[in-house]
Amino acid sequence: MRELTYYVAVSLDGRISGPADDFSAFPVEGDHIEMIKRDYRDTLSDVGLRMLGLTADGSRFDTALMGWNTYAAGFAHTRDPYPHTRQYVFSRTRGPGDVPENITLTGEDPVEVVRRLKKEEGAGIWLCGGGLLAGALVDEIDRMVLKVNPVVLQDGPPLFAAPYAPHTFRLERSTPYTSGVVVNEYVHA
Repeated sequence: MRELTYYVAVSLDGRISGPADDFSAFPVEGDHIEMIKRDYRDTLSDVGLRMLGLTADGSRFDTALMGWNTYAAGFAHTRDPYPHTRQYVFSRTRGPGDVPENITLTGEDPVEVVRRLKKEEGAGIWLCGGGLLAGALVDEIDRMVLKVNPVVLQDGPPLFAAPYAPHTFRLERSTPYTSGVVVNEYVHA
């Protein structure tokens, strides 16, 4: 069965971006970037891959899930951020004309979609954001890979936007980088 991984950058205070999808406080240089290029190349946008002269091979993730706000955050650069994956955008207010033909826009229950995707053959499923979608899918998340950035944002979308309901994950690995970023990998307990 395929695994759903919530792989995301997060601040020390649990924010996945600043207000208005501002990611500028997260470091984009440093030794943690080499790890991303090596181990998580499938999560780099098409624009990023071209800038770095890299190619995604779909070996880690071949499917990307995102809420509308996460998808829309990249509009300044592209409307097709991860063409090397099967992209699903979740929204109950947008129509098919709001995304390119190769992206699946759905208003379906995210849990039902993920359960269906997990039964298919293929590589991993990447939950790239946002907090509302992660909150809806918390019971389906098999693994979390949190790139904890050495910054406190104080505002912005949380890692999980959902009512109080404790869920236990077990720390599998923690890797500190000299950039100050710490990558923590958790599995659903």
